[in-house]
Amino acid sequence: MANWCNNTVVFEGTAEAIEQITQLFKSMAEKEQKDNCGQMPDFVQDTHGDYFYNISQDDESAGVFQYETKWSPNTEAVKQIAEHFKVDFTYEYEELGCLVYGKATFENGTLTETCLDSQDFDSYELDEETDTYHFEGKEYDSEWEILETLLERKIENQFNNIKI
Repeated sequence: MANWCNNTVVFEGTAEAIEQITQLFKSMAEKEQKDNCGQMPDFVQDTHGDYFYNISQDDESAGVFQYETKWSPNTEAVKQIAEHFKVDFTYEYEELGCLVYGKATFENGTLTETCLDSQDFDSYELDEETDTYHFEGKEYDSEWEILETLLERKIENQFNNIKI
């Protein structure tokens, strides 16, 4: 049984390209319902079975899609979609059972991906008696704020290292 990685991707480009991507994801979602199996666009080269499952679209915003993958994100498949339609994207993913939490951006043909590692996950702890998380001397009701803080710091450090 797979652990499910939750994915959200936001594509940015021309209205025409976003509409084509919307139709692609809508088609994949319909085919998944009919065939009861994960989907992959025909033009995406083998990405080791990183299929799209439980695809949905954000009705409020064009170009925003949520879906699941088995165990880990399918960044390479998303990148191939972006290259095919000549668009950029921001992609966030998480599967905490496998210690996966990260973000990727694809802008002007350059992919930048940042994810937390085991040291990051070891930097906070859960107090099971109080059901609270402890991080840097503070108490949190949820680990999500901690994870976002750790990821933002890592992205900022990555950006600062590039500038130097």
